[in-house]
Amino acid sequence: MTKKQAADETATRSRLDLESVVRAALGVLDERGAEAVSVRGTADRLGVRMNTVLWHAKTKSRLLELVADAIAAEVPLDGLPDDWRARVRELAHRYRHALLAHRDGAALVTGTYAAEPGTLRYADKMLEALLDGGLSERDAAWAFWTVLYLTLGLTQEQQALGDAGEHTLSTALAAGDHPSLSRVAAHLEDIDFDERFDYGLSLILRSLTPAEPDGTRPAAGAEVS
Repeated sequence: MTKKQAADETATRSRLDLESVVRAALGVLDERGAEAVSVRGTADRLGVRMNTVLWHAKTKSRLLELVADAIAAEVPLDGLPDDWRARVRELAHRYRHALLAHRDGAALVTGTYAAEPGTLRYADKMLEALLDGGLSERDAAWAFWTVLYLTLGLTQEQQALGDAGEHTLSTALAAGDHPSLSRVAAHLEDIDFDERFDYGLSLILRSLTPAEPDGTRPAAGAEVS
């Protein structure tokens, strides 16, 4: 690299900031999907060298974490219901909406562990609702993971399916070797993802019970109002 090229790159770095790099990476995600999000792809979108992106984002893994966090930061955290179960449901729906707003949003987030401001704010708000419901600290933590896995998994399936709506299960079951699967195949192929999401959330929320005063959970099989 010549002295002039080095000077030009330094000047470009000073004009860019980390937020601009992350926005560019989000643009790559929206236009080309998760597999295209890379240091090179982001650099090409910005019209800069790869080293300029690395100066701000350090590594590809770090870049992906920052993009995942930017998606989480889009979740609005105001105007939530007072009831804790309704709050958990609303937060889950808002997070799902943020994922769906970006092509392959769920796939990209699933592959990262972003302990960053937007992600932490969302997680804190969700855990606040679960703890307000009287759950023990462990139950609140594990319930949070369960809701998160449902949200990411179902949304990733929906985005992977795209507009095709094609399933191969019925064809695979045509020989009649799997009678139980055949009985429910139509429901397994149901692509009403919003209804399936609400169903899963309802199962989770109905299973959550407040801790006893000593921090223990009610006995298995205890009636829950």
